Amino acid sequence: MTSEEIKKNVGVYAVNFVKHGMTIGLGSGTTVYWFIKELGKRIKQGLSIKTVPTSIAIDRLAKDAGIAISDLNEIESLPLTIDGADEIDPNGQLIKGGGGALLQEKIVAAASDELIIIADNSKLVQQLGKFPLPVEVVPFGHKQVQQKIVSSGLCRTVNLRQKNNQPFVTDHQHYILDCAFEKINDAFALNSVLHLIPGVVETGLFIDMASRAIIGHEDGRIELIKFK
Repeated sequence: MTSEEIKKNVGVYAVNFVKHGMTIGLGSGTTVYWFIKELGKRIKQGLSIKTVPTSIAIDRLAKDAGIAISDLNEIESLPLTIDGADEIDPNGQLIKGGGGALLQEKIVAAASDELIIIADNSKLVQQLGKFPLPVEVVPFGHKQVQQKIVSSGLCRTVNLRQKNNQPFVTDHQHYILDCAFEKINDAFALNSVLHLIPGVVETGLFIDMASRAIIGHEDGRIELIKFK
């Protein structure tokens, strides 16, 4: 199977975890795209759900698929969120934020009873860190935050994310610093240290949040991994 076929296979399979009447969190990413497409088909067949999107783009995609949207502040419970990831280690620790929606993704994940990650097997790693860690920061003083991270020796290089030769701006009007590591030896400690730097809004380290992962393989096999 091609990479896109694997993602579609996983996205379609993941819809089986959604039950009639649920309100679920909608993450982001290329695999979630196929999940949303399949959700739209099931809704046309009679499935009734509400969703909490994690970005403006996902909100738009869900509406186009005929999926009802809810505000996180207005719901009583969120039993499930389905999301993607950039890296997944054997303990279920994640790096997310390659698409720039890490703040809302983490808020929605934290509000959920269960977070299921859907991805192809290329996202499985033995140790986090090869994928640059996104760190969301306020624009004011972002250069000082960047210098603080560099001077602390936390990572090798820190780059301000760009789009069309301008700083990439998140849905909440923040910037993203991409921190390059070869390996992250202690994700818990790193997450804590980064949060102590004034100007840091959130990091792409999702610690002890994922309960399961649905992983697709080239041979069409779907692997279910339980973390907690």
